[in-house]
Amino acid sequence: MPLNERDRIEILMMIGVGDRMRTQQEVCRLFHEMHPDREPVSQSTVSRIERKYRELGHVRDAPRQGRPKINENVQQDVILSALENPHCTVRQVSRDLNIGKSSVSNIFKKVKYHPYRVRLIHELAEDDFDRRTEFCEYMMDHNNQNNGFIANILFSDEATFFLNGHVNRQNTRYWSQENPHWMQEYHTQHPQKTNLIDTIGKVKSLSFKICPLKNFSVANRKSSEAPKSDMLRVAFWAETG
Repeated sequence: MPLNERDRIEILMMIGVGDRMRTQQEVCRLFHEMHPDREPVSQSTVSRIERKYRELGHVRDAPRQGRPKINENVQQDVILSALENPHCTVRQVSRDLNIGKSSVSNIFKKVKYHPYRVRLIHELAEDDFDRRTEFCEYMMDHNNQNNGFIANILFSDEATFFLNGHVNRQNTRYWSQENPHWMQEYHTQHPQKTNLIDTIGKVKSLSFKICPLKNFSVANRKSSEAPKSDMLRVAFWAETG
């Protein structure tokens, strides 16, 4: 247990003055007798306390260096900023209040504020449930008729990148102490975006062609059957044979 200022003063009194001074070993033994429930002090500790008093005239702790503690008023301003605009960023609060970003982050952490990020989900229409059931029945029937049907399916997924920053999971946040279960509806059909399509499947080759998609079914067609047109779009299909 570290010694406080009162303990150091008590050790100075045990050392004594004039011809009634005790040795460091005697001071250690006396301190332990008076405080048997505490950890004994060492002779080096007694020597360091005595030297500090002779040099500085006191045994107080030196002022701690480092950044000063956050002002209570500043902390309240940061909290109010999050309450007024839960979607604010640390950078915005730092700029508005003219304080460091690390201070803003520490305040949010101190008051247990968490940046809840948006979760992107698709809106379900009333007929979506029936469509899912129909699709499952369709797949089961075709798989029963042809055992190799599923092995020839090319599964794909896509990710959309909005060039205007719309629906950005990194920038869309909600500062709160508890999950707000906040929802916001977005329209995703914007021209300023690009889609990345990734596929996985058991196929011999994957062909990327440029062809019109209107009135053209990709299923069961070879690359040589792709029609030609001035109106071009990107389509792809798997060649299994």
